[in-house]
Amino acid sequence: MKFIPLELPGAFRVVAEPHGDERGYFATVFEAEDFKAHSLCMCWDQEAQSLNLRRGTIRGLHWQEEPATERKLVRCTRGAVFDVLVDLRPSSPTFLAWEGVVLTGESLDSLYIPEGCAHGYQAMEDSSEVHYLISGRFQAELQRGLRWDDPTLGIAWPMPEQAILSARDASFPLLPNTLRRNP
Repeated sequence: MKFIPLELPGAFRVVAEPHGDERGYFATVFEAEDFKAHSLCMCWDQEAQSLNLRRGTIRGLHWQEEPATERKLVRCTRGAVFDVLVDLRPSSPTFLAWEGVVLTGESLDSLYIPEGCAHGYQAMEDSSEVHYLISGRFQAELQRGLRWDDPTLGIAWPMPEQAILSARDASFPLLPNTLRRNP
């Protein structure tokens, strides 16, 4: 596996290296020692999967507040998604910056999302599936969300005109003043 650092500190694209023959391929998509060598958390408390029936579906942007912050390892297992993380760590040099990565079922790549980042994605194909490993336990009272189209963030979603959201995700507020960039 290769670990490619993203612009946001602590975030990585994890690239699997499949070995193939006439039967297909075999690829390691998680190896504890490799994650340890990059000082990345390997303590996963939850495993989740989502199915996005329609192209354009957006899930997010979600995060959990302290003391229940989460790290995630996200991989598209079928179809394709535009996966986004937003840095919500006030002390970070990339505070409120976002980064987007296309993940596909064919590539086998994963996205490592550190604590303190909001996460979301848009399905780029019908029937796209996303698999998550998540640290910590979900605590509904600490879950937060940002609006996908917040102009302060300026996320360049691939299909904004086709955005399909849940009522909850559509009702998320714009960035509160407490999270806005300092001049």
